[in-house]
Amino acid sequence: MTNLLETIQTGRQSKPPRVLLYGVEGIGKSTFGSEAPKPIFIQTEDGLDEIDCDRFPLATKFDDVIAALKTLVNEKHDYESIVIDSLDWLERLVWDKLCQQYAVESIEKVDGGYARGYMHALSLWREVLDLLNVLRSRGMVIVLIAHSKVERFEDPESSPYDRYSPRLHKHAAALVKEWCDAVLFATRKMRTQSEDGGFNRKRTIAHAIGKDGGERVVRAYGSPSCVAKNRYGIAEELPLSWSAFVNALSNNSPAPQTQGN
Repeated sequence: MTNLLETIQTGRQSKPPRVLLYGVEGIGKSTFGSEAPKPIFIQTEDGLDEIDCDRFPLATKFDDVIAALKTLVNEKHDYESIVIDSLDWLERLVWDKLCQQYAVESIEKVDGGYARGYMHALSLWREVLDLLNVLRSRGMVIVLIAHSKVERFEDPESSPYDRYSPRLHKHAAALVKEWCDAVLFATRKMRTQSEDGGFNRKRTIAHAIGKDGGERVVRAYGSPSCVAKNRYGIAEELPLSWSAFVNALSNNSPAPQTQGN
């Protein structure tokens, strides 16, 4: 019988990061992924034509995504990063797969309804994450890209408020966010200013900080304005670039913590 005490691991263990980057359209999410070391894209939406990167053909079915991942697992290659662009379009393929399996027209009707479809979807999401785990164990960086949405957050300690979050169903979002080492929100630097709106009313105006509509940054910690996290202890806000992210990692913890979010 194996002595479990002999299998105990100590200290930090350096592994490639698992990053989820989300933000509004056109902010530079795909460019961020293309800056990762030797990336290969699995594209679930058509939007990489202007980016110089290697990519699989556009995935139109969930099985296309699985086939691409299994190719990277089973075939010899020199790629060092895998980028899925984007998760919210991948979610549509997940739902389409389930609708086909259950011969229904909507995820809401899968397995008789009552939100069962969203729970069944998690098994397909886990299939994707399991394959990504294999690639990560072989030294590949994982970059997941998603668009953002504004959601109403019911905070039990304060009044409800709106915040940015990845454009995924809440069950899928919770699974992916827990799996990732860093959830980064891409946005532009802004400052707000209250102005007189007339009739004794005030209005808040947002002004860009920096050129081209505002300096592009990523937020690495959650706040009332956005969902974000990281296990590396990096700065709250970074420039939107892969090099800035890597520099932040090297200046802080060399590896993700084994516990916590």
